[in-house]
Amino acid sequence: MVKITITERAIEQLRRVRGNKHVKLAYDTDDCGCAVNGVPMLLLVEQLDEHDVAIETNDMPIWMEKHRLIFFDEQMTIDVVDGAGCFQLKSPNQILNARMSLMER
Repeated sequence: MVKITITERAIEQLRRVRGNKHVKLAYDTDDCGCAVNGVPMLLLVEQLDEHDVAIETNDMPIWMEKHRLIFFDEQMTIDVVDGAGCFQLKSPNQILNARMSLMER
């Protein structure tokens, strides 16, 4: 089971831009070669898909496609990268994306 901790700085930044949209952690495989090569990214979406599941966090729900859960660690943290205008996704074992974009769809 995946659990995400969102730092206070990331919570503030997400709340500032989120509005009434959902925050979704996606595994983008476009132009990555194959389905197992991908890049985690944050999306702001108006509607969720039928395969999206809510991930437990310390604040707002983060949604993920159920079939993409295998690409993520069980414990992760979303933080802000100082001065870069982006986020970082990390776990105790690795940095999954050092400069994670937040895009609207």
